Amino acid sequence: MTRVTFYLLASAEDSARLRFACRLARKAHGLGQRVHIHTPDAQTTQELDRLLWTFEDTAFLPHSTDVDHPDSPVTLHEAASPRERCDVLINLAGAIPGYFGRFQRIADLVGGDEAARSRGRERYRFFRERGYPLEHHEIGD
Repeated sequence: MTRVTFYLLASAEDSARLRFACRLARKAHGLGQRVHIHTPDAQTTQELDRLLWTFEDTAFLPHSTDVDHPDSPVTLHEAASPRERCDVLINLAGAIPGYFGRFQRIADLVGGDEAARSRGRERYRFFRERGYPLEHHEIGD
């Protein structure tokens, strides 16, 4: 069954969520896992695409916005989902993507502002009511 982890970020800044998504993707990739990052919109996809090239001075995280790129260990998109097996879904959107059940693990990133927390609680209830194993971690700045 899909395991769901909520990361509650102290910062309300979207840039903090994007940087944290990069760190999670890097960690999962380092463990040999394939990752898909679900973004809320095309602008965020483009911003995250740029950030994945530069978020670390000493490393590069191979990725693609083409969700069907066979050699990409990390994909990102606002609407499309990969057809190939992926292990980890990082959700940056306010809603749960309909394809979430295909992943072994979901990392749901919740911003620090009240509107984001409220949407995060709704997603948490959705998973809890369906019996998914849940975890949550508070992430400081």
